[in-house]
Amino acid sequence: MLQDTIAAISTAAQDGAISIVRISGDEAISMVENIFSQTLHDKATHTITYGYIIDPMSKERVDEVLVSLFKAPRTYTKEDIVEINCHGGRYITRLILQLILSQGARLARPGEFTQRAFLNGRIDLTQAEAVNDMIEADTRENARLAMYGIRGSVKKMLDPLIEQLLDMIANIEVNIDYPEYEDIEEITQEKLLPKADLWLNEIESILKRANSGQIIREGIKTAIIGRPNVGKSSLLNALLEEEKAIVTDIAGTTRDIVEGHIRLEGGLQLNLIDTAGIRDTKDLIEQMGIEKSYQIMEEAQLVILVLDGSAPLQEEDQRLLKESENKTRIVVYNKSDLCESSIDGIQICAAKQEIQPLIDEIHRLFDEHRIAAKEPSLANERQIALMRKAHEAMTQAIDAMNSGLELELAEIDLQEAYTALKEILGEVHREDLLDTLFTNFCLGK
Repeated sequence: MLQDTIAAISTAAQDGAISIVRISGDEAISMVENIFSQTLHDKATHTITYGYIIDPMSKERVDEVLVSLFKAPRTYTKEDIVEINCHGGRYITRLILQLILSQGARLARPGEFTQRAFLNGRIDLTQAEAVNDMIEADTRENARLAMYGIRGSVKKMLDPLIEQLLDMIANIEVNIDYPEYEDIEEITQEKLLPKADLWLNEIESILKRANSGQIIREGIKTAIIGRPNVGKSSLLNALLEEEKAIVTDIAGTTRDIVEGHIRLEGGLQLNLIDTAGIRDTKDLIEQMGIEKSYQIMEEAQLVILVLDGSAPLQEEDQRLLKESENKTRIVVYNKSDLCESSIDGIQICAAKQEIQPLIDEIHRLFDEHRIAAKEPSLANERQIALMRKAHEAMTQAIDAMNSGLELELAEIDLQEAYTALKEILGEVHREDLLDTLFTNFCLGK
């Protein structure tokens, strides 16, 4: 498949000022020359040539274009690349693509240009994933994290860890294979364990930063819980600054999940979920909503427990305080205009949009993640899962050494940790995994 010359439209499929048709492969320059009014083989790389696209059958001029020429290996795919910058109408763009395909090019699969960049050794797998992250970035913070990846920050972070693993493995194997050589330092559990412990500590720091990065990229899954009529829906509306949820004095109004998203100052995003009020009820539909509320609370990264500050705590309040105590939680007393002065806690008035104390507390809890995410980190579940696999393997190796087992047995776990790190970079990979990963890219990238 790498021998094929591929082509695709690299800009959005809509009318605009310009469009770009990208061609990559050994025959890219010849194919474009066949439909272009100028020659390209004698042009220097990284130059732009003005001319016309010509239909080879009718000899008619199709469009006035600028053709960008990039000669291998100094290109995105390390192959010859030609980009035709044409007028942005959908009809004319597709017509030019059809003319290129008629010359023998194949329509590129989603992400195939980036896949070729990876397979040809220009970028590693984490950089390829970062390209897609940059395309999908919807905030400055997400774009910055993607840029870390594009610049190869994950590889720079992992290379020393891989070298340390290789050093440990090599020392064990030398002692196994050449025990008779007296000038070789004998490697024992006592000498290897400090190195393994330091390595494991570094992995744990990386995983912690990765968690912070995920929170910044994906947002904080936030459940607003409480009994009926304490002001949960009013709080959701106040946070979103819109009437997203129905607010009434009737208990049990919210029976299903109401969701919304808000980005706070500094880049923190809350993925808000307003849940059904929790109480004892015989209404079957309301019961289903309450069961879903408990499920959402269990899955949430942040629980905002809303209490009615104008009334004494009730049995449902006490139950929710108990059931959410092990979660990352903020307890707020709503209806601050009616609250008793003796209340010691965060007071808000959601109906009047007076919720700044709550927002301040959210920043206090999560700003450390925003700060940590400014450093390079792992970018997605695939990378994090493999890093956890490496962590588990090293933990097993340390346990084996602490138990006094032969170092050959610990070496098996060290090899597994090594393979997991190499797989993060794509230096060990499965073809089916690559196909799945790059299918998530857009056409032309």
